[in-house]
Amino acid sequence: MNILSPSILAADFKRLGEQIKEVEDAGASYLHIDVMDGVFVPSISFGMPVISSIRSGTDLFFDVHLMIQNPQWYLKEFADAGADLINFHLEAAENPAAVIRTVKSLGKKAGITIKPATPAEAVRPYLKMVDMVLVMTVEPGFGGQAILPECLDKVRAIRAMVEEQRLKTAIQVDGGIRIDNVGQALDAGANVIVSGSAVFRGNITANVTEFLKKLS
Repeated sequence: MNILSPSILAADFKRLGEQIKEVEDAGASYLHIDVMDGVFVPSISFGMPVISSIRSGTDLFFDVHLMIQNPQWYLKEFADAGADLINFHLEAAENPAAVIRTVKSLGKKAGITIKPATPAEAVRPYLKMVDMVLVMTVEPGFGGQAILPECLDKVRAIRAMVEEQRLKTAIQVDGGIRIDNVGQALDAGANVIVSGSAVFRGNITANVTEFLKKLS
């Protein structure tokens, strides 16, 4: 099953609750929440208080992407705030396996993310442990960037690993995904699609509807 995960990084924050309800009513089942610390990536976004606040207003699956250094320090806080899946960067953790085990011990799904420069092979040791692998298709830290098409080769490689090991691990892509190129990501083997600007700019309901048609 293919899933759309709209990224609230591109939402209008003065209308955040209203826009989250709109993507939910339009048929989205996930919400992608980018947490940035200004250290691992140059931007700063939001943290636990925002997640806790919006958690009470929606039943969407909270797909929380930690773009932070030392993610192991904050896992319980994000779990308590309402994350359903906690996705951390392989490059940011000294002991990725320990981070995954902690996330699972908190009763949450675990994901691992790689930046454009990190090879697909780097995730192989963790594929049986995680529920999702996120392949960044732009450099993390800013919304609205154009997709780096070479990153789709990593999606293909990871999809081959998943199938070779007969796993059910989801493969997510994030960065520069629009209606006109989402087919390329799906063809490469991604099944969870993050999109921010292409969902929240313009008519949100129409944008979600069009994405879901492409994903069906």
